[in-house]
Amino acid sequence: MAEIHPTAVVAEGARLAADVRVGPFSVVGPGARLDAGVVLHSHVVVESRTHLGAGVEVFPFASVGHRPQDLKFKGEASSLEVGEGTQIREHVTINPGTAGGGMVTRIGRECLLMVASHVAHDCQVGDGVIMANNATLAGHVHVGDRAFIGGLAAVLQFVRIGNNAMIGGLAAVRQDVIPFGLVMGERSSLVGLNLIGLRRAEVGREAIDELRAAYDRLFVSPHGGALEDRAKALAADQPENELLSRLAEFIAGRSKHGILQPRQGASDALVEVG
Repeated sequence: MAEIHPTAVVAEGARLAADVRVGPFSVVGPGARLDAGVVLHSHVVVESRTHLGAGVEVFPFASVGHRPQDLKFKGEASSLEVGEGTQIREHVTINPGTAGGGMVTRIGRECLLMVASHVAHDCQVGDGVIMANNATLAGHVHVGDRAFIGGLAAVLQFVRIGNNAMIGGLAAVRQDVIPFGLVMGERSSLVGLNLIGLRRAEVGREAIDELRAAYDRLFVSPHGGALEDRAKALAADQPENELLSRLAEFIAGRSKHGILQPRQGASDALVEVG
């Protein structure tokens, strides 16, 4: 039997694996599903139609699965899915999907959502993503695997964050961020490549040098044509470079706000940042 504190409330219809732990004053709504090894510390609320994968740990005062902060939401039976091993720290808020965004919000495996971070309705967050304290994702944001969102950063609705991108603290991100992109500043701009992320991903030196050269040709010293066309040409010149192919594919992807670029006059020395 699951270990449920006497002061906790688990609604009829909730499905709990045998080794789930529900701490003092926590509430689990009807239809919620908690897989093996899930731990809810005290004062946690997990609402209906929320699925927490194996080993998810939720810390005090987190609100997981309550109705979206969207005036268009009419009570539709949308859901929230959280992947295995993800940690949800104190005061985090995560909302389920809406009819206007696919009906489901997803958080990947092995993510870390630090204190008071927020994931809004219909967001799609990849594996290994880290959101620092008070980082916020507006509705419909897509975040690639192993991206890092710094403290107090805010991402506009429908923005795409590429895999392994790094968003600095306090950044207000209004446009899509390329994979391995590094973004800094309150009025955010692309300032280079996330070299630390590249090395942690065990990308070889030669591939990193090729990506840096591509970054220069795309953003620092561009030579005519649309960004998408330049990216396709670079990928075609080096078809064996998977990173360039993924970069070109990301730039060519459907975008509501366009691709974030360096500020005018930025030096190529900024590529060294990170």
